[in-house]
Amino acid sequence: MKMAKLNCVRVPKVITFGTADNHSYLALEYIALSSMRGGTAKLLGQQLAQLHQQEMPYFGWHIDNTIGSTPQINDRENDWHTFWQQHRLEQQLHFAAQNGYTGSVQDRGMLLSENLHVFFDNYTPKPSMLHGDLWGGNAASDEQGNPVIFDPASYYGDRETDIAMTELFGGFGHDFASAYNAEYPLEAGYAVRKTLYKLYHILNHVNLFGDSYLGQAESMIEQLLSEV
Repeated sequence: MKMAKLNCVRVPKVITFGTADNHSYLALEYIALSSMRGGTAKLLGQQLAQLHQQEMPYFGWHIDNTIGSTPQINDRENDWHTFWQQHRLEQQLHFAAQNGYTGSVQDRGMLLSENLHVFFDNYTPKPSMLHGDLWGGNAASDEQGNPVIFDPASYYGDRETDIAMTELFGGFGHDFASAYNAEYPLEAGYAVRKTLYKLYHILNHVNLFGDSYLGQAESMIEQLLSEV
């Protein structure tokens, strides 16, 4: 609802929500969705840039939520480095350890965490309103060709995390990226930082789906350590 109130990009309206018999429910408006085309993707790039320009008061969120079915810890922080280190990277490594993924991914992952400041020495992002899980399956076109985004894992954070996620599994294309950069250009160093932000989601996939993502996570950690 917070994203809807900013009125930058369409999100489904909430009709009602609640709990019953120890289950939660959420009813949203019906929108006849279709795949994004070039014009829709371009408009989404512009609108997402406008959303990201709405500066927020802190990093985090008023409650914890989930990324998929994984708990997402959103404790408020004033420093992005601290937030990403404690509540994103180390939290996923902790879940991985609980799931039996020890050894290299833990040792190298914690070494990366200890050197995380390298990626933020000359970069101080402001807190932006984020979708939080913006892969191609969570964006579409409505009947009029306007973009719609849904199924968020929202919090206030570095806008680059949303953009990195749009690149991780594809589906947004050149028109989207060009329109976003024209409206709100990405800063120097994004080409390196985006791997850090993608790593969060790949570690989450390790925790959700298992070994098939472990090699990719370890490769990304090594790529990032080569920058230290």
